[in-house]
Order: sequence, then C-alpha cells, then structure tokens
Amino acid sequence: MGRVLELARATVGLASPNPQVGCVVVRAGEVVGGGAHLYEDRDHAEIVALRQAGERARGATAYVTLEPCSHHGRTGPCADALIAAGIRRVSVATVDPNPKVSGRGIARLRAAGVEVAVGAMQQEARAINDAFARWVRTGRPLVTLKAALSMDGMLAPPPSARTARQAHWLTGTEARAEVQRMRHGVDAVLTGIGTVLADGPMLTDRSGLERRRRLLRVVLDSRLRTPVDSQLVRSAQGDVLVFCGAEADAGRASALQAAGVEVERIAGQGGRLDLGAVLDALGARQVLGVLLECGTELNGAFLAAGLVDKAALFYAPVKLGAGAVPFAAGFGPPELLEERLSSVRREMFGTDRCVRGNVRDPWDGVAG
Repeated sequence: MGRVLELARATVGLASPNPQVGCVVVRAGEVVGGGAHLYEDRDHAEIVALRQAGERARGATAYVTLEPCSHHGRTGPCADALIAAGIRRVSVATVDPNPKVSGRGIARLRAAGVEVAVGAMQQEARAINDAFARWVRTGRPLVTLKAALSMDGMLAPPPSARTARQAHWLTGTEARAEVQRMRHGVDAVLTGIGTVLADGPMLTDRSGLERRRRLLRVVLDSRLRTPVDSQLVRSAQGDVLVFCGAEADAGRASALQAAGVEVERIAGQGGRLDLGAVLDALGARQVLGVLLECGTELNGAFLAAGLVDKAALFYAPVKLGAGAVPFAAGFGPPELLEERLSSVRREMFGTDRCVRGNVRDPWDGVAG
C-alpha cells in the first residue's frame, strides 16, 4: 500500500477534478501491474494496473488507495473491471467520500465473491484526497489559509513603512519554495485587493512541476480597484478571475476584461463580498482546493465565517513590533488558530518554522 500511495501522490496537479488514485496488482508476492489516474488519460488507476498485469491479474490481489468506482462516468466501473480480470482480493485504503457512491464499489466486489479488506493506511490515503472529499461532499473547495508571519505573529510592517505594490519578504527561500509546492497542489490561489495594492503579487505556480490546468488566480475586489498595469493583470492568460460586487463600475470591468481578466459579480453586503458565494462559484468551476494568501482583513473574515479547513503558518525569526499588520483582523494572534488545529505537523524550512494542520476534517462523517 505504501507503493500505491507513492503512485497517487505523484499525480499532484494532474488528476483534478478527479481524485488522486494509485493501484498495484500483486500475484505470488510479485508486482505484476501498477499505475495511477491522470485526468487527461481518462483511465482510472485500476484499469492502468490491470492492463499492465494482463493475464497475470487472474487470482491476484489489487491494492488501491480509493474504493473502486461502481458507476459509469468518463469510463466504466472499475469494480466490474477487477471482477472481469479475475482479481481474487482487493485491499482498499479508504472508501469513496462521495455519499452517492460510497460503499457501492466494495459491495459489488463482495457480491461477486471477491475478498475485500478496507482501511490499510487509511489516514495517509485520505490526506491525499482531502480536497476532493471536501468538494464532492459540499460542492465547495477545501480552503487552506497560508500566512507568513513574524515571530511575534504579525503579517507585515506598518503601511507607513511600506512601498505600494512592493512585496515585503518575511520568510527565506526554503519557506517560499514550499509555498510554491503548496500552490502546485491546489487549483486556485485567492487574495484580496488589499494584498494586490500593497504587494503587487503575481500569484503564479513557480514550482517547476507539471500541472494539467493553469493555476487559477483569484482576487476579491468589491469595487474593482485592481490596477490594469499590475503584474497580476499583465500576466493574465485566462487564469485571473476577479470577483466584484454588483455595483462595481462597468467601465473598470471592461478594462480588466480587455486585458484578459475574467470578472464575475457576486453577492455581497456593505461593500463586502459573500465568501460562501465565492466558494460556491469556485466549486462550480471544479476548483477542488484553494490556497488563501490574504491580508489581515480577509484572513479574519474567512476565519470568522468558519470557512477555513486547513492552515499553514510560517514564522520567520524576526519581530515587527507594535503597529505592524496583525495576522487576522478581529480574530487575535495566530496562536489562537494553532490551538484549534488537529493532525498538527511542525517543520523547519531553513530558519523559518512552519505549523500546519486541520481546522476541520474534510472526511468527517465518512464511514471508516
């Protein structure tokens, strides 16, 4: 199962909006087939592994990270393919989180006389598909809040000490490289107009790793103040989406659209966009995972609305002191968020400390 998990993990950026799945076929202690699902290739991991195994699949054991499907979609049911190939036993790491199909693939296999074991390395297998689980069960993407902070819990120096549209780096190169890997692992990165005006970010995936579809760069900008000459807009290639309010200026919308930016009006109140509606709109676009790279106001708003699923807090060994920009407006210091986390991991990237974990479990309620 460890090998199967490696196959699944290798499909980061290449499987969405489908789950990341790996499969290995073993006969008499020998691996006779293996593979993973790549969205563009259509075939599910089980089909790839069975094709490689050929006749050697008969009487063999298949190890798979996610329950074999039992329904017709872009391909036929994998459970039926395993049965037809003569697989004797299937080890499934975790059931499918989709409530419409969960357990049906396993039931079909067992009804055909195939021995099925469930739960081997379940926690590791579920972690690979946290975003898929959140999206397929709620229609909304998994939201990860990422913040680079000083050791006294601040986001940035006071605005008076900043140059507009100029990035201020707190963390070092190792931590920033990890953030690029995090961007590679999601379908969209989201920020607010305040960050665009203060930092002038590009928000691109610079990991150098292959991805199937371009990273969607999302800006929440109720009044459409995004500068047409910003790095973000100048680099737009159909991958920049700005959500604005219903009353935003039509001329500004037209200017951004002419520059290659998609503008979508979204519900809101009092100059603030409805964050739930934003997530619904992204989910409808088959965005499974969103990385928040926001300023204090949006960090606070997402936390207050209970819309954060995971957090990754990077602490640099510097202090910004009184007057600096706080982590999350109206929320308090980042330690309060740390106290809420489960499945906590603590790592070092160069001299920077990272604390990450789950605010809530996207698999909560899924059968074990």
